Amino acid sequence: MRYLYYGLALLAGAALSFEGAIYAELGKSIGQLETSFYNFLAGSIILGLLWLFFGKGHLPHVLRAPKWSLLGGLLGVAYLTSIVISVPYVGVGITMVAVIVGQMVMSMTIEHYGWLGSEKSAVNKEKILAALSMAVALVLIN
Repeated sequence: MRYLYYGLALLAGAALSFEGAIYAELGKSIGQLETSFYNFLAGSIILGLLWLFFGKGHLPHVLRAPKWSLLGGLLGVAYLTSIVISVPYVGVGITMVAVIVGQMVMSMTIEHYGWLGSEKSAVNKEKILAALSMAVALVLIN
C-alpha cells in the first residue's frame, strides 16, 4: 500500500510540472495574478461540487480549528503565484527543482522540531546529503 502512495505523490509532482507550464502560458495571455485567481476560482467550483456530493467532513468546524492551520490558503496563493511568475523566466525544470529543494529543506526542519503537529524525525547526514544533492541538481540543471 505504501508504494501506491509513492506513485500518487509522483503523479502529483508530474501534474505540478504540467500546471506550472500551462499557467505560465496562461499568465502571458491574461496576466499573472489573473491566472492565479482563475486557478483558485476554477478549483473552488470543482471542489465545491465534489464537497456537495461526496463531502463527509464538517466544514463549519473551520471556526474551531487552530488559527495557524488556516494559513494553507495564503501559502497556496503564494506558491502558485510564485510558479506562474518564475516559469517564464527560468523554465519549468529549474522552477520545479527549486520548489522541491525548498520543500525538502523546510520539511526536514518541520519534522526535526516537530512543528505544526508533525512527528519528530531528526535531521541526519543522509537527509542533509539528499538536500545537498538536490541543491547541486538545481545548479546543474541550469
